[in-house]
Amino acid sequence: MIKAQDVAAVSTNDAEFDDIRPCKDEEVQAELEKICNDETVINSILKFRHPMFSGALSFLLKPFVKRYLKKTVASVHTIADFQQMVAAYMRHVIATTTDGVRYEGFDKLSKDQGYLFISNHRDISLDPAFIDMALFSCNMDTVRIAIGDNLLRIPAATSLMKLNKSFIVRRSVTSPREKLKALNHLSEYIGLSVKEGHSVWIAQREGRAKDGDDRTEDAVLKMISLYGRRLKQDFGIYMSSLNIVPVSISYEYDPNDLAKARELLERERNHGEYHKDKLEDIETITRGIRSYKGRVVVRAGAPVLGGFETPEQLAAIIDNFVWKNYELFPPVMISAGQKCDDQVACEKFKTRLESYPEELRDRIKAMYAKPYENFMACKES
Repeated sequence: MIKAQDVAAVSTNDAEFDDIRPCKDEEVQAELEKICNDETVINSILKFRHPMFSGALSFLLKPFVKRYLKKTVASVHTIADFQQMVAAYMRHVIATTTDGVRYEGFDKLSKDQGYLFISNHRDISLDPAFIDMALFSCNMDTVRIAIGDNLLRIPAATSLMKLNKSFIVRRSVTSPREKLKALNHLSEYIGLSVKEGHSVWIAQREGRAKDGDDRTEDAVLKMISLYGRRLKQDFGIYMSSLNIVPVSISYEYDPNDLAKARELLERERNHGEYHKDKLEDIETITRGIRSYKGRVVVRAGAPVLGGFETPEQLAAIIDNFVWKNYELFPPVMISAGQKCDDQVACEKFKTRLESYPEELRDRIKAMYAKPYENFMACKES
């Protein structure tokens, strides 16, 4: 337990966290106003809903779009109100872009305490969104979401994410001294959040597993533990106090599989270098939300309350859970050269694969096959 004498009295509501925290209820209307008046948002809506008027004639419809947006959010005054809107939209996404979502293990968690959910990372926005939907289904509070500052290049996107309980991971800091300061600040925010009963989600690694290899980065766990070091608690004791829940998220089809394969190929050809377009992350998020995902399974484990003393040992526990509980859908089995009894699913995946450039097909198959390889390695160990 955290003792009062160990650190100064502080909470996540204190001003010192204003640079990274999500919105507060009293800030909701101001953030929504920014979104309703954002030219990028208005132009995107026009391009999507009224493509014929998104060019030279867009000025005719822009006032109507603004009015529609303001009317839509007029009754949104709290974070909870906003998240009800997000949940309604997610239900639409699930109904139109998936063949069903299954949540397991969340009903075994307590509603009366905070958890640190650590999951594999396949999709920028959907991974925490599906965890939130799992919690919604159990009438539990949603998570505070760790997001990299690389996603904050568009003001409206920043507002949307902060409204959805996202807090900022400052990846762009380059100075070693400033980086350590930012990591300590982040670690304290996460630790205090859980202590206060707020659940947090963070990915097991920085960046998505583009090659399908879900592995927890020791660096992520070391960052989380920094606040425990300040409290003079050893790694095992402090991390156990955070109620870490490993989560395995499985998508039958990755909406961004082709884009990931292209990035991996470019990195291979350019000695690891990859030049990301300014709006690429936003396009990736949009593609992930709108495109077909097939079936989705989200499995939560029991809180990890001990059995480790080092970051490496804790990473192995999380990895083992993710690998053992990853749903081995037909694309995984086919790509791994294993028998698949579902001929319809088999043909569906082969058709998808044949629609992709030939030079990328083996890379995409390797991406889908990796969870099977990890599952077998875990099973045999």
